[in-house]
Amino acid sequence: MPAVSQSLRCATVAATVLISVISAPAAFAGGRGEGGSRGSTDQQANADGDGTVSVTVGGVVFDRSKNGRGDSVGAVTSSTSWSPPACWYAPKYTPEELQDYLEPIWEAESTGYEWDAKQREKYNAEDEKKGFNKDKTGKGFWWGSYVNRSYPPGWDKCDTDYFWVDKGDAPPADRENAVTPEVLAELAYAEIRVPGTEVTLAPAGATKVNLPTWAWLDGAEFKPVSVTASVEEIGISATATAEPVSLQIKAGTPDAVTYPVSGVCEIRDGRIGAPYEKGRADDTPPCGVKYLRSSGDGTFPLQATVTWKIHWTGSGNAGGDLPDGTFGATQDVVVQEIQAVNR
Repeated sequence: MPAVSQSLRCATVAATVLISVISAPAAFAGGRGEGGSRGSTDQQANADGDGTVSVTVGGVVFDRSKNGRGDSVGAVTSSTSWSPPACWYAPKYTPEELQDYLEPIWEAESTGYEWDAKQREKYNAEDEKKGFNKDKTGKGFWWGSYVNRSYPPGWDKCDTDYFWVDKGDAPPADRENAVTPEVLAELAYAEIRVPGTEVTLAPAGATKVNLPTWAWLDGAEFKPVSVTASVEEIGISATATAEPVSLQIKAGTPDAVTYPVSGVCEIRDGRIGAPYEKGRADDTPPCGVKYLRSSGDGTFPLQATVTWKIHWTGSGNAGGDLPDGTFGATQDVVVQEIQAVNR
């Protein structure tokens, strides 16, 4: 994917609310435990005066102020086999913080003399002035790994020990998912929440066999949403934006006809489908379904899925596309026979 352009930095915050302190699982000898200004509080929330909340997770700040809201929102699912990073590397310790974290581990002698000795040598621990890169204080950070706390497949792949990155330098190319604007955009993708997809139907309550049923979604709810991810210590950020493009309807039975035939209703002028208007019962709806048989004593599971086109921008005056995301729901539809009246 292409690199990314300068994006919004998270707003300065007025209050800090600690949500939780979470320790990362030790995936390699020496542990990656939490500590320092970036690691000791793996997740925290910052609230500004108007209630906008930014959340820091795994060294990355997520600004969700332009995200979808409400009880019915949900996460999009990639329309391809792609998935956001399950783990990543980001700045974690200053030289002094890494020293404060590692030396108690070595002093406890729980990891063995030989291993401790190699670690002391690796970090030049005996040199009081240069050990742990203290001579570079303020010029870079020790980077470490973080994981998605839902532990999706691949969460344990970031098993490289701490590594140093000077400010202004890119992380080593062989560290997969070390945060760059592009990786931040992918992490922001995982934080996107979009409105629910329960469509409004007319007739409401129960529809009739061979009668077109109109379907539409509230256009006011289906607007672009976005999440910005940033790492302030190194001055990079990226914004992932999702825009609704279409609604797909599946009737829940092969004995039905969808409008249009493909079942895919494109969004037009910010609206998906069109509300039913009195006197148009026999018209063909721009988005809807016609059932050819009744649901009997049961219902048909109508599935409505909205496709969201997702792109990103960020640091570096560039951007690109991410895989489309989908979010759908199923609702029960009662279909009745039209009752004829004999006189």
